[in-house]
Amino acid sequence: MSAYVIFDIDVTDPEGYKEYANLAPPTVASYGGRYLARGGSNETLEGDWHAKRLVILEFNDVDKARAWLNSPEYAPARRLRHQYAKSNAVVVEGI
Repeated sequence: MSAYVIFDIDVTDPEGYKEYANLAPPTVASYGGRYLARGGSNETLEGDWHAKRLVILEFNDVDKARAWLNSPEYAPARRLRHQYAKSNAVVVEGI
């Protein structure tokens, strides 16, 4: 069953974040993932959530999504994301 990783990212250092944006995509692809949305404009339709930069990734399943997030390949990019942005992430199973 497909799984979707959804990030809400508040970039605090746009110049530094560029390196993350270059390093992350190959690691996503190496785990069979693909980008569905990557920082385009977004609009709050209900509630008080005001997302900053939304990124939505699709993986074959939750295990593959977790494997990517915790992988040695993604670790350097992940450190950069934590350094240059504040983020929240969830994984949700598809139907």
